[in-house]
Amino acid sequence: MTGSANLNIMMKAARKAGRSLVKDFREVENLQVSMKGAGDFVSRADVAAEEILKEELLGARPTYGWLAEESDEIPGKDPTRRWIVDPLDGTTNYLHGLPHWAISIALEHKGEIVAGVVFDAAKDEMFYAEKGQGAWLNDNLRLRVSGRSRMIESIFATGLPFGARTDLPATLQDLARLSPATAGVRRWGAAALDMAYVAAGRYEGFWERTLQPWDIAAGIIIVKEAGGFVQPLNPAGDIFEDGDLICGNEPIFDQFAKVIRNI
Repeated sequence: MTGSANLNIMMKAARKAGRSLVKDFREVENLQVSMKGAGDFVSRADVAAEEILKEELLGARPTYGWLAEESDEIPGKDPTRRWIVDPLDGTTNYLHGLPHWAISIALEHKGEIVAGVVFDAAKDEMFYAEKGQGAWLNDNLRLRVSGRSRMIESIFATGLPFGARTDLPATLQDLARLSPATAGVRRWGAAALDMAYVAAGRYEGFWERTLQPWDIAAGIIIVKEAGGFVQPLNPAGDIFEDGDLICGNEPIFDQFAKVIRNI
């Protein structure tokens, strides 16, 4: 797909930051790691990747706002547009030498996500989408959500709460209801990639609580443009405000949501 100028800027930035992260990933045992919360780590590689992304994205579009995991929010001179960035989704995987992590970049316009990139640099998989243009993988593979319609044949993904998070009981109850009716549940520790995998038909659905906007912004448009559904876990809630999300393919979504919502 030939994307817009903004999408091309996003992909170029993701690849540049990805090269930096891959270089440090090969020397993961030597990374300088500091604690920023129970079970939640930040490395100098993470911070360096965000600096690359900020330089590339704000350098190309200096009037846009900025919201990212490792730095303060920057209001833009253009109040209608904002970059939403996670320089390293799956930090704990990265620091343990597990090659399942990604760079996530989204562009928000007037409160709506209009473009998204999730770059799995370790596997060289670039998932991306732009409003009305479909979702794509690398140069020319069109993404479509899975067509499976039977729960027992379907695989789902989630995130298991860690450290001092208080949403573990609710997630365990979700698993108790969902697991017996499915072909399996996966927990790979990178929400951006989980959503990209739903878009690619590798999972039938994904849900998680207490996520941040940078965890899910790019994934939202990639899933939608691949033909999937994305909703707040609480039907009356707001995904970004609550951080609770459920998404899936069209045939399975209502069944899946009913189980997770326990209705």
